This record gives sequence, structure tokens and C-alpha cells, in this order.
Amino acid sequence: MSRVLDHRYAVWVLGAAAACSSANIMSGSDRDGSIGADTGGAQGGGGAPASGGTTGTGGAGAGGTSGSGGPTGGAGGGTAGASGAGGNPGTGGIGGTSGASGSGGATGGRSGTGGSTGTGGSTGTGGSTGTGGSSGRTIPTHCNSTLPAGTQPADVSHPTTVVGTGAAASCTFAALNAAAIKGGVVTFACGSAPVTIPVAATLILPTGTDTVIDGGNLITLDGQNAVRIMSFNHGDFMKNNARLTLQHLTLVNGKTTPTQKIPPAPAPCSQGWNDGEGGALYMRDGNLTVIDCTFSHNQAAPLGPDTGGGAIYVLGSKSGVIIVGSVFTNNTASNAGAVGGLFAQLAIYNSLFQDNRATGNGANSDDASKCSAINNGQHEVGSGGNGAAIYQDGGNATNVILCGDDIVNNAAGVGAFGGGVFMTSNDFSGTLTVQDSIITGNTGGSWTQVKEGSVTNLGTAFGVNAKSATVQSSTLQGMR
Repeated sequence: MSRVLDHRYAVWVLGAAAACSSANIMSGSDRDGSIGADTGGAQGGGGAPASGGTTGTGGAGAGGTSGSGGPTGGAGGGTAGASGAGGNPGTGGIGGTSGASGSGGATGGRSGTGGSTGTGGSTGTGGSTGTGGSSGRTIPTHCNSTLPAGTQPADVSHPTTVVGTGAAASCTFAALNAAAIKGGVVTFACGSAPVTIPVAATLILPTGTDTVIDGGNLITLDGQNAVRIMSFNHGDFMKNNARLTLQHLTLVNGKTTPTQKIPPAPAPCSQGWNDGEGGALYMRDGNLTVIDCTFSHNQAAPLGPDTGGGAIYVLGSKSGVIIVGSVFTNNTASNAGAVGGLFAQLAIYNSLFQDNRATGNGANSDDASKCSAINNGQHEVGSGGNGAAIYQDGGNATNVILCGDDIVNNAAGVGAFGGGVFMTSNDFSGTLTVQDSIITGNTGGSWTQVKEGSVTNLGTAFGVNAKSATVQSSTLQGMR
């Protein structure tokens, strides 16, 4: 049995006997306190022009193939590969064929125009692969369904605040902090080159208004391995309508400093911390959209049965989390190495999760026969380690939707579950959908427990309690 605890919300829920996670919800004062069309990555640069073939003798010279788009297509579409130049004219050769159209970004870029017609000679070589958006990484998967409303970038043509006055030196933390506190639409004018803004203290975002922060694929926010980068902390639970949108932005080296240490008790009683969630972003009672962003080397609390979210942790969201065309690499936390949600629906499209780690161990259970000590109202056993890439816990029909995602080489903790995905719907009301995705090379324990449907084994990358699971056009490690 798992207990969900809040000063105003106390819900008893039944988890799987095998390995159900316990969920701990504390009030805002008890917790951290700091606390459609496809769209995806930034516009990919096109491939380099194809080199022309050598002079042919009568052969038809094909134009160079297009350069492929960036790994995550920008809101405005990936730039097409440059036209392949035809070979030098051959003697009597017929005209070369046109170069193939340049492909758009991996997630929704528009197709580029084809190469111009070559003029004889041998086939020109294709253009090289273009660089991607903010991540610069290839996402080999793509959701083949039309993405739902809310997955396109927000309109930032009329910003509330522009950080900077055109030069890199004008884009200071003080200017960014003032804009973040104000909310609304925040853009940047820092020049044409990429700029990194060191974050000196956690940005406290407004919880009563929508906020959009658009980095224009040039801005990196760096927590310097010292502070959480952002906090959205509303005092209620699954009631707030305000939404935070992060787009075309990179967030790195965010790090929480947990303060609520679990009272000492001998193992296998839980060790570690009760707080410290969300290395880059902690959100309570808010709604989140992330489009074409990169989260890398962010850290949340390293040990504890209920804490987690190396990059993002969302608690009690009314309308849930949408992630599109984004990259999560090398993030760590006790649970939810990259993204964690507790009573928060997760809908993730065309995104890459690679080399994230859940650093806890022993998973989490309530077992008086193994631990006489009480923490969070339970005889807690185990210190986390679940959900190396993606973690979702709770109930209230909060679902997990994965379409076009590449979830590879992530590692759950020792004695824990879900190297790729951990989902436990305590009341078995939530559903899991996996489509057009690759989930391989992940390590950790696994189980599948569903109440309905024909899919009863999701392979070795999942730890799942759900109402049902659906898998379509996907590769899942160990699935049978």
C-alpha cells in the first residue's frame, strides 16, 4: 500500500504488490518552497552542397541528394539540403536529374526544394547532414500521427519583455530575472551568436499568469552546478490553469540542494532525502509545455524514495505536461533521471532521452516487516532508483503518451525498475500509449501489470501499473 500525503489532500491508493512506488505530496511550505502540426527542434541547417561529379561521357548525371534537416525540426521547418551541383558537361551526355528534395527537420520541418538539374557527367555526391536545432543531436524517430493542439510553439511576435539590447553583454542574469518575475512572453536580443547566461539564483516564475520563455535557439541558461534554474510553485493541487512554455532554449547544469533529510534508520529502511526535486525546473500545480529544448547535465536529489526529476519534476498538474522535439541527456536524480511527474499527465513527442540515470537504489515500498521506522507515514523500504528517463506516479487518470520518441541507454538504480519508463497508476485509471518509438539499451528491473487490453508485456525497459497499454510501430527491448 502506498500513501499520498498532503496537508489538504490525503489519498490512500493501492499499488502493485511487486513494486509500486509510494508517492509523497507535501504542502508548498513542506516541500522545496522554491518550489496541429508537428513541431520540434530548431531549424536544422541544410546539408552542404553536393559536389559535382567528374565529366561523364554520355552518362546522365544525377544531382546531389539533399542534406538532411536538423535532428529536431524547427517551428518554421528545417532548411533543405543545398542543391547537388551536376557534373561537368559530358560529351553528348543528357541532362542530369534534379536533386532530391531536402528533408525538413525530424519533427515537422517543411521539405526543402529540390536540387537544380545537373548537366551530364557522373552522379554528384549528396550533401552532408545539416546541423540541428538547440540540441544538435539526431532524433531518428518521428510521430506519424497528427500532433494534438498545444504542440506548436507559442507566438512571441509581441513580447512582454525583451532581455538584452542587441549585444551579448546586455543579456545579464539581472535582466533575465526581472523578466521571469514579470511573466508573459519573454524573448532575447543578445546578438546573432549563441549566448550563455549564468543563473545565479533560481528564477521564481509567476503562478497566476501564462509565461513563455523563447530562447530563439541561441540562449543557454546555466545553473553552474549550484542552483535549480526555475521554480513554478503554486500552493494548490491540480487546480491551476496557468501554463509555462519553454521553447527553443537550452538548460544545463541545474542542481538542487535538498534540505529535508530522511531520519536515520538502518537499511533496508529508506535513506536520503524527502525533497530536492527538479534540477532545471520544479513545478507544482501548473501546466507545462516544452518545445525544441535541450536539458543536459541537470541534477536533482541523488537519493530518496520519493524525490526525483533530474531535469523536470511536475507535481499535481491539472492539464499536464507536453514535450515536443526536445533532447534530454546526462541528467540524474534518485528517481526520474530526466522527467518526473506525480499526478501529472505526460505527453512526449519526437524527443530523445539518452544517458540519463536514476541514482537511487532499492525502489520503494511500504513494508513493516522490513522497516520499523516511519517516514512520510509509511514503513518505507528502498531509496528510489526508478524511471531513469521518464517517471510518472499517481492516479486520477493521468496518462503517459509517447509518440516518435527515442529512449536509449538510460539506467535505473540497483534493485529498481524502469530503465526507460516507470509508470505506476495507483488506481489503475491511467493508460500508457507507445507509438513510432525506439526504446532500447536501457537497464533496470521491469514488470508490466495492466487491467485491460491485449498488451500484457512491454519488455525490459518498463516498470508499469496501468489500466491498459497500447504499442504501435515501435521497437521495445525485450518485448514478447
